[in-house]
Amino acid sequence: MKPLIRFSDSVCSEQYLDKFIMSEEAGQMMVLYGDSSDQRSLSLDDTSSTEESPDQTRLSLETTNDAVPYIGQRFPTHDAAYEFYAEFARGCGFSIRRHRTEGKDGVGKGLTRRYFVCHRAGNTPVKAANDNRPQRNRKSSRCGCQAYMRISKTTDLGVPEWRVTGFMNHHNHELLEPNQVRFLPAYRSISDSDKSRILMFAKTGISVQQMMRLMELEKGVEPGFLPFTEKDVRNLLQSFRKVDPEDESIDLLRMCRNIKEKDPNFKYDFSLDSNNKLENIAWSYASSIQSYDVFGDAVVFDTTHRLAAFDMPLGIWVGVNNYGMPCFFGCVLLREETLRSYSWSLKAFLAFMNGKAPQTVLTDQNMCLKEAINLEMPSTKHALCIWLIVSKFPSWFNAVLGVRYNDWKAEFHRLYNLESVEDFELGWRDMVNSFGLHTNRHIASLFALRSLWALPYLRSHVFAGMTTAGHSKSINAFIQRFLSAQTRLAHFVEQVAVTVDFKDQAGEQQTMQQNLQNICLKTGAPMEAHAATVLTPFAFSKLQEQLVLAAHYASFQMEDGFLVRHHTKLEGGRKVYWVPREGIISCSCHQFEFSGILCRHALRVLSTGNCFQIPDRYLPHRWRRFSTPSTKSLQNTHNDHTERVQLLQSMVSTLVTESAKSRERLEIATENVSILLLKIREQPICSQGVRELSSNQRNI
Repeated sequence: MKPLIRFSDSVCSEQYLDKFIMSEEAGQMMVLYGDSSDQRSLSLDDTSSTEESPDQTRLSLETTNDAVPYIGQRFPTHDAAYEFYAEFARGCGFSIRRHRTEGKDGVGKGLTRRYFVCHRAGNTPVKAANDNRPQRNRKSSRCGCQAYMRISKTTDLGVPEWRVTGFMNHHNHELLEPNQVRFLPAYRSISDSDKSRILMFAKTGISVQQMMRLMELEKGVEPGFLPFTEKDVRNLLQSFRKVDPEDESIDLLRMCRNIKEKDPNFKYDFSLDSNNKLENIAWSYASSIQSYDVFGDAVVFDTTHRLAAFDMPLGIWVGVNNYGMPCFFGCVLLREETLRSYSWSLKAFLAFMNGKAPQTVLTDQNMCLKEAINLEMPSTKHALCIWLIVSKFPSWFNAVLGVRYNDWKAEFHRLYNLESVEDFELGWRDMVNSFGLHTNRHIASLFALRSLWALPYLRSHVFAGMTTAGHSKSINAFIQRFLSAQTRLAHFVEQVAVTVDFKDQAGEQQTMQQNLQNICLKTGAPMEAHAATVLTPFAFSKLQEQLVLAAHYASFQMEDGFLVRHHTKLEGGRKVYWVPREGIISCSCHQFEFSGILCRHALRVLSTGNCFQIPDRYLPHRWRRFSTPSTKSLQNTHNDHTERVQLLQSMVSTLVTESAKSRERLEIATENVSILLLKIREQPICSQGVRELSSNQRNI
């Protein structure tokens, strides 16, 4: 009996083969497979394998390492052999795949031989060109690697088993480290329980990245050590979208009708093409319509996204609420991006909002959309989202400016934030000259559209702070919540609703936390104390910044108003016009018109004029504590009640201010307020509406 020789690595294999390979002069070559078809299959050379003769049926008598495949190794099934080789491959830094199967004599006798090869074996087959379908030029991982293991079926004493009859562990590529091999597709898998969890997360609208972090926390693994990747999760979600678009459109309309039956305040509209197929569809929820009634002065209409599963343009209406958080107004899905489609979407949106157009709308640089807004919303100020413009700068100017790119970008932002149109245009010319951008088409386009994006041209229009970098990031993150986890199109309407509700709940929690915080009064001025009782903490913090800065300004009365400038300046300043009897004040900086928050210049004049409360019209409803959608519906039927609450808040503010002036006053106030509070608590609550309003007031 010949002793069986096995190999644990490529070095041993080659040394052994060198002894048995005949010289070319003898005209003999070692046969790799039992027939020529095997050679054609893997295209391996003579030195790529060891071969066992038919009578070598016994295992080697020498000590073996069961972690490494060897000739003659036996397995009860071919699946067991595959699992063993797969585990060996994982430890080495590669993965395997099934390559060939054969039956005895080729036909009719069942499976008798199998080949398992390295995942990088073979070469990528050339695909036939198809003019109707775009070709993806993805780089293949296959490089003709010759590592493999072959098993053959035998029967001893009537018991079938599989044994290794060929093994080669020589690779023509680098093997992966243990912390890298787990990313190979063969070792990544999503269990059924994890799939259910992922689909549940998808319905809440959270991003794939957030799903991964949550599941890492749930399983107690380090970041990046789940048995699957973000790409696997996205592919899983994508698999649920591969359905007939026409069937999906029918389901989408059915979904909208079902929601409408449950909630009469839900609104949707759609249009059909000449073939009676869904062309466009728009919708909005009852809570969104209520939010728009209060916070719809300035909105973003983002049309830069698409539903990847159906390649449909998606338009999203978003605003900012009284706590500075994004709020959802509506959605529209379009067949195509044309003037006709955009006009239809604007009409549908206005119909949802009872014909009320926003004062300002921010969009991407889209000429069809610009024209549609001019047609359908002629009274609305159209502006361009600065963050979408800035995001294009690297591709526009990086190569052109080289090392001067960052200097140019800093100068651009300085010009963007100027107050004077004249200063902007002079500065722009200097910038073009300094950086040699006279012939740059992007610079020419930006200057031609300057009235749509540069702040000096926009300060007299309301934007509710949405031009700041912080708000642009929060709005984009809000939109990504229901884009990154798209499921089926028919469920998208419901998914957006879940996301909006989830966001609203988070907003309510943040609102409660903000109100529980003790607001620190920094100036001690009665105006500050009064504003703190009326505005949300977000809005009050913005006003408080201006109140603190107002102390650094001097005001000079002129014939037609006041001149206000910083105490260190001898020239310049802002013109403030104040009519005390009518409670009207305005400033040439237009900050109140732009953000809804009074500027330091106007506050300085009010303070100089012994004004102890900010006029009511300069504490806008959109920034007040009680102008949330949940209480807005009650205000329609309880206007008198709301006005009394406002009056009470003002009286309480005055009470605190006056009582804090001496210990005696504070003792009197404390004693009498305690008695008054006991009497109030003894009074029964008669109206359900009042009970609801009281509950809402506790949450703000």
